Amino acid sequence: MATAAPILHMISPLPHVSPFDVNMAVDAGYGHLMPYSNVTLDQVRDLTQDMMFSRAPQAAPRTGLFIGGKDAGLALDMADAARAALFPPFEISIFPDPAGSFTTAAAMVALAEQEAALRGTLGLSGARVQVYGATGVVGGIAAVLAAKAGGHVVLVGHRDIASVATKADDFHERFGVALSAVAARTDAEKHALVGEADVILATGRAGVEILSPAHLASARELKVAADVNAVPPAGIAGIGPHDKGVALPHGVGIGALAIGNLKYRV
Repeated sequence: MATAAPILHMISPLPHVSPFDVNMAVDAGYGHLMPYSNVTLDQVRDLTQDMMFSRAPQAAPRTGLFIGGKDAGLALDMADAARAALFPPFEISIFPDPAGSFTTAAAMVALAEQEAALRGTLGLSGARVQVYGATGVVGGIAAVLAAKAGGHVVLVGHRDIASVATKADDFHERFGVALSAVAARTDAEKHALVGEADVILATGRAGVEILSPAHLASARELKVAADVNAVPPAGIAGIGPHDKGVALPHGVGIGALAIGNLKYRV
C-alpha cells in the first residue's frame, strides 16, 4: 500500500482546541488535522479506538492523538485512558501537551540545567530551585522535572500556601517527587526567600512582574533565573525575551523566547 498520510487528531476538554496547538502541528508538518472539543475523560477510549481501527496497522505510527486543554492532571489521565485502549498492531502515537506546558517546562528546565552546569555546578542536582507561579500548568510540570533532575524544589504561592501545598501533594502522589511549598505574599517574604535560591523559575501570568530588581539584589546565591513570560513587563526584572545566559546582578537569566526556541524544536 502507499505510504499513509499522517493524521493528527487533537482533543481538548475545553470549548475549543487551542490555535497555538494547531499552528504548532502544521509547522511540524501535519497536513491533516481534526479537532475535537469538550471531550470528557470517559469518551477518550472510544475516540482512540475509532482512530486505531479505521486505518491499516501499518498506518498506526502515522496516526497521532494530541491531548490539549489547560489541566495537566486531566491530560495525563486522558493519555492513560488512550494508552489503555491500545494493543498490537494498532498502536497509534499519543502526545499530551496541555497549554504547551510539557514542552515549555521541558525546555525551561533543560536550559536552566545547562546554564547551571556551565557555572561549575552539577546541573540541577542538589540545587535549591524555587518555582514562582507554581499553581499554573507550566510551573507545576517544571517543578516535577526539576525535582526529577535532582533539585530541591519549592513551590511558591503568591496568595497562600494552601494551593501550592495541594499541588505538591498531588505531584508527590502522581510522580513520586518531593516538593516543598511556601507563600511569598509580601516583599519581605520574597527577599528572604530568593536569598536561599540557586535557581529560580518564573511561570506566572503574562505581563506580571513577580521579582523586581530589588528582589534580585537579595538573591546572592542565584546561579540561574528563567522566565517564560514574553509579555512586558518580564516576570523577572532584567531578563530580556531573547536572553540566554545573560548576566543578572547575581547569576544569569534565560528569557521566554530563548525557552520558546527550544520548545519549538521539541
